[in-house]
Amino acid sequence: MALSDDLQPEALRNAFGRFPSGVAALCSLIDGAPQGIVASSFTVGVSMEPPLVMFAVQNTSRTWPIVRQSGRIGVSILGSGHDGVCRQIASKTGDRFAGLRLHATDGGAVLLEEAALWLECSVEQEIPAGDHHVVLLRVHQHATHEDAHEPLIFHASGFKKLEQPAFV
Repeated sequence: MALSDDLQPEALRNAFGRFPSGVAALCSLIDGAPQGIVASSFTVGVSMEPPLVMFAVQNTSRTWPIVRQSGRIGVSILGSGHDGVCRQIASKTGDRFAGLRLHATDGGAVLLEEAALWLECSVEQEIPAGDHHVVLLRVHQHATHEDAHEPLIFHASGFKKLEQPAFV
């Protein structure tokens, strides 16, 4: 295999797409209505003391400046049955939360039912990183859901599922 020096956005998107990742919905109540974005760049365990997670958001995002206004942001790690939910929240039109089962915390974080993990966070720091910002979030509360679906995986520009090995 030879390395390529093609650093154009489309070539990089294809290359970076070879790394599978989970998908997180980051949502808050703003003026009584849910707002949110989805991120496949979400990373847990950035720091245990203090408890920090992070994700990257495009500088051109119109929704992140709205969501970040909230004191608390709900992070829902999406499950294998959430591919349609992911597309719905990421949509640029329509009611992006119509028909979704949501849970709101007293602090205004919005969490999606049937997620594998819930985190209630606040913005700790935003760091410019080229055409994105890296956002560090401080974790205030968490809940895991043992009966949740397997995680939703984003790989090669599409959604995948983890497969259980067949035992003979």
